[in-house]
Amino acid sequence: MSPELQLIADLCSRAFVGADIRRVDVAPDVDWDRVLQLARFHRVQGLLSHSLTTYGAFLPPATAKALSAEGRAIAMNNLRVATECREIRSDFDAAGVPLIFLKGLTLGALAYSKSLLKMGWDIDVLVAPDRIGTAGEILRRRGYHLSMPEGVGKLERWHRQRKESLWAHDSGLFVELHSRLADNLRLIPSVDINSPTRNVEVVEGIRLPTLQDDDLFAYLCVHGASSAWFRLKWITDLAGFIHGRPAPEIERLYVRSQELGAYRAADQALLLADAIYGSLEGTGLRSSVGRDPVSQRLFRAAMRQLSDAREPTGRPLGTWRIHWTQLLLKPGMDFKVGEAFRQVRDAIA
Repeated sequence: MSPELQLIADLCSRAFVGADIRRVDVAPDVDWDRVLQLARFHRVQGLLSHSLTTYGAFLPPATAKALSAEGRAIAMNNLRVATECREIRSDFDAAGVPLIFLKGLTLGALAYSKSLLKMGWDIDVLVAPDRIGTAGEILRRRGYHLSMPEGVGKLERWHRQRKESLWAHDSGLFVELHSRLADNLRLIPSVDINSPTRNVEVVEGIRLPTLQDDDLFAYLCVHGASSAWFRLKWITDLAGFIHGRPAPEIERLYVRSQELGAYRAADQALLLADAIYGSLEGTGLRSSVGRDPVSQRLFRAAMRQLSDAREPTGRPLGTWRIHWTQLLLKPGMDFKVGEAFRQVRDAIA
């Protein structure tokens, strides 16, 4: 990684490692404008702001001022999102529609020392596929309109082929309504609305249901792999989630992820988390997950994605590496053929 991205990763880690982290080394030729640009691209300003205010990491005054202001804005927006999540849960409970909150504030509370550090632009919720219509109606009553796909009549047909729809509110809030958790049905097929859950307090007095550790770990691996981990915040979330766990527990999470169908997505995630944050220190996984040459290729592809701070859709053929890596997430030709068909279908739909 570049000196700027390495510095950002070192500062991000303080949000879950805390005072035990090693001293942050700042390269003498670091480009501070680039640091700010990368922090915004990877959406980790809240984590960097926390490092500044809590541990006194040194940055030039202009950079520190910008990050502090953006960190405060992220925390304030998260408070607004927490209130909205509480109301959404209340409406879904009243309608008898079970839901699970994914990533977002619940993951922030589990991964970091403070729950409001994690930046997010939407609220991710999971419901049963046969409750999509009812869930959409609840969101419409809350003032949301269907943004993707366009046209309410397409909603249930859309969800038969895709995992989520996007709902927008005039206030600037967005909800991603999920009916499953992976684009490809052969990945983590049993992680769904019936998976074990627990309530997580995201701010005082607001508790939201999310997945238990085993299913959440498998889901985070597949979610990151679906975009080849091109944002640092995704692997930072996962590293924060597993940080501090005993080595046998991390090894157990990995074994369970294979049983749940995360396959090479978990290998890729752990290799990446270890390379950036040392997440596999003291575990037997450091050597074992890297034995598969395909997993190593997936890891190297993710590292290249992280180092190219441009939106994949904003550069010529920018998504090719993402599509290529998706073909490799599960061994076997049947998976590759099915995944290739899915990609073509989605591209022409």
